Amino acid sequence: MKQIQLNNGISIPQLGYGVFQIDDLEQCEQGVRDALQTGYRLIDTAACYGNEVAVGHAITKSDVPREDIFISSKVWIQDTGYEKTMASFQKTLDNLQTDYLDLYLIHMPYGDYYGSWRAMEELYQSGKIRAIGVCNFLPDRLTDLIQSFDVVPAVNQIELHPFSQRRDLRNLMNKYRITSMAWAPFAEGQNHLFTHPILKKIGDQYDKTPAQVTLRWLRQNDIVAIPKSVHLERIHQNFSVDDFKLSDSDMTKINELDTGHPLILDVATYKEAYRLHHITFVQ
Repeated sequence: MKQIQLNNGISIPQLGYGVFQIDDLEQCEQGVRDALQTGYRLIDTAACYGNEVAVGHAITKSDVPREDIFISSKVWIQDTGYEKTMASFQKTLDNLQTDYLDLYLIHMPYGDYYGSWRAMEELYQSGKIRAIGVCNFLPDRLTDLIQSFDVVPAVNQIELHPFSQRRDLRNLMNKYRITSMAWAPFAEGQNHLFTHPILKKIGDQYDKTPAQVTLRWLRQNDIVAIPKSVHLERIHQNFSVDDFKLSDSDMTKINELDTGHPLILDVATYKEAYRLHHITFVQ
């Protein structure tokens, strides 16, 4: 599996397995075990997903050594701030049955994320976390965080797929060598991604599906992807993107699918919903 070097020098697998919305804990555990057996070495979870314990069980039952697995998790809005982040991080370690994380992220740019970042810098400096980063940070919040602290985020996990390519944000991130990690790389099926005529026509040249074409497009743009599936055949299929390469013409056609806006999460709208309803998730 191809690796990408983060801006602090450590490497992250470019393809991972995401567990967002896998609420059935047995199904989540089996999915992670299947992914590890298939060859995935990056597993992405989060406190608010409610399945860190299942991920931890799968990893401890796996024959893959812990040091060969890159584990990423996140601190949720309700736990922003220095003290709460420290407590949430320890709970995440306990859930995952590990004594360190490879990557720890601020899940959303709301609440006292300054306090969270101070805690995360301290945990990073102490060796409890190998890299720290953020999710869903747009240029203004990302620039402010960079200018206000010593450690530059290693990763920004964002909605990123052929229909929302986030070019301005990625250009800023490239300036600071912040790696893009794509959540919902298949756009949750929107715009008929799995049957999209352009993606299908490109895939037919290589005997690949539109989903595999999408993952290959992300790969060739040096973007980390964390597709989710609980079906073994699709877990295998998503992993099989190393045996073909998209042409420059293919890449251009996919680049032209960009709508210029997110399809799933409008951060500004979500912030208003959080303010009005104080959205919380229990870890």
